[in-house]
Amino acid sequence: MTDEYQPALDLMNGGSDEFLPAPTGSESGLPSVLAAGAGLLSLALLAPAGWLLYSAFGIGHEESLSPALKAQRIEFEAGPVGRLSYYVDRQQWGRPLVLVHSINAAASSFEMRPLFEHYRRQRPVFALDLPGYGFSDRSDRVYSPELFTEAIAVFIHTQVGQPADVMALSLGCEFAARAALSYPDRVRSLVFISPSGLGKGKGDRASQRAGSVGAGSGLHSVLAVPLWAQGLYDLIATRKSITYFLRQSFAAVPPTSLIDYAYETSHQPGARFAPLYFLSGALFTRRVRQDVYAALKTPTLVLYDRDAFVSFDALPELQLANPAISAVRIAPTRGLPHWEKLDETTQAVDQFWQALPGSAGAG
Repeated sequence: MTDEYQPALDLMNGGSDEFLPAPTGSESGLPSVLAAGAGLLSLALLAPAGWLLYSAFGIGHEESLSPALKAQRIEFEAGPVGRLSYYVDRQQWGRPLVLVHSINAAASSFEMRPLFEHYRRQRPVFALDLPGYGFSDRSDRVYSPELFTEAIAVFIHTQVGQPADVMALSLGCEFAARAALSYPDRVRSLVFISPSGLGKGKGDRASQRAGSVGAGSGLHSVLAVPLWAQGLYDLIATRKSITYFLRQSFAAVPPTSLIDYAYETSHQPGARFAPLYFLSGALFTRRVRQDVYAALKTPTLVLYDRDAFVSFDALPELQLANPAISAVRIAPTRGLPHWEKLDETTQAVDQFWQALPGSAGAG
């Protein structure tokens, strides 16, 4: 973590003793208790106020954003979805592969980098910046599962131009599944990496529980109050916070490059808008396992092991309910197997593709 955050963090952690009134010999009983209480109340009010001021004037929100991938980047207007950006490498022949990153406070196509680099040598590969992320439209608007679903469907239809194999990560899997269910002619197969929506509630994060009971929109209205929305987002987008959460997703140590890019992309104009919908739970589809995953007819592979943010307790039930879904455990990993076990991940994916009807391999 850089020193620029230390004053605000120190203040939020309690600051120094100079903020507390020092007792004197004449202060005893109720007066001293009231004095101490007033000091603590002042500190409690001062800490968030200090952070909001630091967020407004001490943190840069217009960092220059470098490309997430070393590939051609294209932007296009996707109608109501807004401006979308994507990376592409068309040097190889074959069926196109579409990569869909996750949704979180600092998500980006950089999350899919190992897969893009691996498969670009074998087939056409596309990586989409979802709405609110990367170089895509980050405007202040309503972000919803429907918006992300339509973005994927429009992208495949207008830019890819033929049915694609789609690989998605975490919450991105829900949107990819919805797109395949609504537009089955645009998706030949699905690969889900640590998908959300397969838990039974107990191991889910608060945002997922809020989404599962339909409380997302109400919670978002609280998180998005202009007075504190940017400060709240900045608090979870510090290097320290980003590093902490990425460490939860790696069995080993997360790459510095991934941390650096997460910080960079989270300090862009409009970077907070989509993540605040995510934090409120508004981007999770209620009953996604029963109403979306179980209804899929598209061949689907689930890659999983352990994950600090989602659980897979209901995966066996889903496989029983839907024979189109298979699963492979990539261990030991904690949510990003394509970063820590790339060979095992791609081997499982290649075997899945080769087994598809009419397939002669990945292409």
